[in-house]
Amino acid sequence: QIQGTIFPAPNFNPIMDAQLLGGALQGISCEKDVLIDILTQRCNSQRLMIAEAYRDMYGRDLITDLKENLSHHFKEVMVGLMYPPASYDAHELWHALKGVDTEEKCLIDILASRSNMEIFQMKEAYLMQYNNDLQQDIDSETSGHFRDTLMNLAQGTRMEGYADPSSAAQDAMILWEACQQKTGEHKNMLQMILCNKSYQQLWMVFQEFQNISGQDLVDAINECYDGYFQELLVAIVLCVRDKPSYFAYRLYNAIHEFGFHNKTVIRILIARSEIDLMNIRQRYKERYGKSLFHDIKHFASGHYESALLAICAGDAEDY
Repeated sequence: QIQGTIFPAPNFNPIMDAQLLGGALQGISCEKDVLIDILTQRCNSQRLMIAEAYRDMYGRDLITDLKENLSHHFKEVMVGLMYPPASYDAHELWHALKGVDTEEKCLIDILASRSNMEIFQMKEAYLMQYNNDLQQDIDSETSGHFRDTLMNLAQGTRMEGYADPSSAAQDAMILWEACQQKTGEHKNMLQMILCNKSYQQLWMVFQEFQNISGQDLVDAINECYDGYFQELLVAIVLCVRDKPSYFAYRLYNAIHEFGFHNKTVIRILIARSEIDLMNIRQRYKERYGKSLFHDIKHFASGHYESALLAICAGDAEDY
């Protein structure tokens, strides 16, 4: 059972919440604990209703007020919580594509893991927010087979729910050849299968690949390819197998390998908070021995730490 950590608050009163936020933001010193208590304990649709009540009450935009009163990573968390999911994905992709350096890992995390519907909504939001076409921006800001694979994913045309056992071995054979030969044509075939076949089909293909080659597909890709193309292919395979495990792995890397890569941690916690963050927490603990709660406590501090832990919704035994 897939489960998030943030749920709709019972006895929800958007007007009262808007009033409390107004008081916390308008005071001489911003009452950050109040912001955390409200914004991390309401689901996204409730937060949007609070923003509406806030606008009616104060004639001001809540996101603007949060940006003006807060700073650094704490601001990123609080502001991030105020976007609808598709708008948040669009916001993250825009900054990943249009920032000083392209943030390939952000593009990989989002495009390798979203459903057709999520991709469709994200493209709509991207167009509305930035008046740009997401696929055109990917085309102009990335290159090579990495770009082709991202473009394919961004079409959001993966088959859904369909599986054909009779073609699984054939697809596996194509993947195996692509790992042996590594020509441009083989790379195209590889990404076509991984981006367009249904998850159910790919489960069977991965099994057949193991039978044919005696090797796990992830190991084969890691041996044969490199760079962001290789990272993207691996991400797709891992997401097909188990998204919570993929995100647990990404969080662990973001926390431990890069000296706490704040952007990645914030993005994953917010984006998965109502989908599967509880499952991600479980996988994290199983795989790495320490809880996500423990590792965040170890690296973050102050109100930023409190906000991340509140989204994580850890229990006392998670220390």
